[in-house]
Amino acid sequence: MISSLCRVPKGALRPVPVVAEPPSKEELEEMVKSGFLDTSNDSDGEGDEEIEDGLSNDMDEINHALTAADALGKTSVSANLGNSIQSVTDDLKELDMDHYDDEDDGVEIFSGKRGGTYYPSNEMDPYLKDKDDEEEEEEAEDMTIKPTDAVIACVCNEDDVNYLKEFDDGESNMYVHHDIILPAFPLCTTWLDFKPKLEIKGDFIAIGSMDPAIEIWDLDIMDEVQPFLVLGGVSEKKKKGKKKSVKYKENSYRDAVLGLAWNKILRNLLASASVDESAKIWDLAKEACALTLLDLHTDKVQAVTWNQDIPEVLLSGSFDRSVVMMDMRSYSRTGWSVSADVESLEWDPHNNNFFVVSLEDGTVQGFDIRAASSNADSGAKPSFTLHAHDKAVCAVSYNPSTANLLATGSTD
Repeated sequence: MISSLCRVPKGALRPVPVVAEPPSKEELEEMVKSGFLDTSNDSDGEGDEEIEDGLSNDMDEINHALTAADALGKTSVSANLGNSIQSVTDDLKELDMDHYDDEDDGVEIFSGKRGGTYYPSNEMDPYLKDKDDEEEEEEAEDMTIKPTDAVIACVCNEDDVNYLKEFDDGESNMYVHHDIILPAFPLCTTWLDFKPKLEIKGDFIAIGSMDPAIEIWDLDIMDEVQPFLVLGGVSEKKKKGKKKSVKYKENSYRDAVLGLAWNKILRNLLASASVDESAKIWDLAKEACALTLLDLHTDKVQAVTWNQDIPEVLLSGSFDRSVVMMDMRSYSRTGWSVSADVESLEWDPHNNNFFVVSLEDGTVQGFDIRAASSNADSGAKPSFTLHAHDKAVCAVSYNPSTANLLATGSTD
């Protein structure tokens, strides 16, 4: 199941990704300590005891059967066994295995002269070498990302294993360029190019999951086992007897992260939404939470998005059936009530005064912020309501090139 995806801008990726170095012993110990690698066993040994009991019972049954067979037909079994051993011995003598490695002086089937040149290794054989070179060239070409390639990064779950996959859309097909195994079920993503502590741009994807942490992975590195940066989350896990104590990082969420949005103008800012009814703004330059918004909503915050032209304006939507717009310049807020739980939000890229919200009841509503009210319960009517699907509208996306063209996605 693909739970979220985002498109990577053309030309943003490194043409040939770097292969990650294996983690050091210290890094592995830190990952275990922070809970990134959970080595605990929730069954408390009950599963091992059941396996051991099962093996013990099987061995008892086997021993009982052998004893019964020995008592009923010991003589005949021994005789049959002796005949079998003699038969195998005769077959081995016929094969003459003692002289198996000796070279024959007879006529060779294949001539050792013309056309039968022997090469000590495949690298020295021109026929095999050319084939290997062609395969290596094809593999290198597949791994090279061209500036014209369309790349999609998505997170998914397959057979209870969580992945981050990077799809490369070539000239005629789409294939998985490389993937990364994730520690928790992923829920949301956003692409960003801000690289902390460096002036150069990077190529990253932020991932929210069922864990309270936000992980930022470097898409230019293959075979990576740990994220480039982790915002919030668990700092340490301890187990005392059958009880587990969890210590969270400062200003971390305490529950799953449902929504993420990167500010393309103020590039160091990342907004997030959580099950714990709060929204947060993270400063990537400081690798810390800059602001926690606790009183925007009274239920799970499902989605957040920045205005593409007014970077201080943040929109959030919640399961409390409201949408709130926060202006960071004056800390003022305006709100709208909607008919169902909010699923996703999207600003119109061709009109910065307009946004759409998709809802759990299958509808999509559009609003003009110039008709907003400071009270979300004021009953401000939407500019339009579109019955898009029979089930929840999980995603909406405007076409950045063509005005008034909107795509929707649903569970139907």
